[in-house]
Amino acid sequence: MDLLEKYSYKPSGIDKKVAAVRDGIAAWKNKNVWRDVLGMIDLTSLTVSDTPTKIAAMTEKVNAFNGIFPGYPAPASICVYPNLAKTVADARESKAIHITAVGGGFPASQTFPSVKVAECVAAVKDGADEIDIVLAHNSFCDGRYDDTSKEISDIKQAIVSVNPGTHLKVILETGALASYEDMATASFLAMEAGADFIKTSTGKIGVSATPEAAYVMCECIKVYFEATGIKVGFKPAGGIATADDASLYYGIVDTVLGREWLNKGLLRFGASRMANNLLSALEGKEVKYF
Repeated sequence: MDLLEKYSYKPSGIDKKVAAVRDGIAAWKNKNVWRDVLGMIDLTSLTVSDTPTKIAAMTEKVNAFNGIFPGYPAPASICVYPNLAKTVADARESKAIHITAVGGGFPASQTFPSVKVAECVAAVKDGADEIDIVLAHNSFCDGRYDDTSKEISDIKQAIVSVNPGTHLKVILETGALASYEDMATASFLAMEAGADFIKTSTGKIGVSATPEAAYVMCECIKVYFEATGIKVGFKPAGGIATADDASLYYGIVDTVLGREWLNKGLLRFGASRMANNLLSALEGKEVKYF
């Protein structure tokens, strides 16, 4: 069955809706919002030069954060490649800081399904309590939605069998999807397959997160919640770095989903640079802590 028909959803007027959020951005362009977003960040390092030493040092900065910046929330999680999850687990002082590992053949999701499952399971065994995977475009873009869904559900079942509390975030890579309808179909498919969050982008292709994609995804989350009673989280990521970016995406979530979603349990920001920029905006001076 067509998922857009199933949920009676058609993306319409998206550009105008985003423009309306931009027009009202003053409501979210303030220190209270920036402080909130600081505590919703998945502090991310996903580079070819990542080493255990580098990631341990990043984790130590998170450990020390509240002592240096009292009154501000620490990042929600530290996001790394799956082979570095244990490094974070060994260095992390508080389990309030989650460990996010990208897996499943990140960033292209171009490997064998069995390898995707094994990689995610290994990361959870090493301490990851959140797994970010990429939607399998090799099947989705061919219209083989059952295969796409099965990969997600297989990974979800495998990781919760190791740790029942593990959350799965599914990256739609919206910049590689041809239309708002495709973004909506991917959103519903991922949520039905067991995604705890849906995420915009990897940041590894030319087009990363866009406000329009975020708006469509948030509308789908709302429709899915109204149909099922299940709250799915949202994570914008990829090219999001400034305090203004934080205000815009926070505003979209507030507008579409409301205040119930404005917490780190249901809203995350995938960012490597945003934490310093938010700290700079909050402190009124340049801060280069992370």
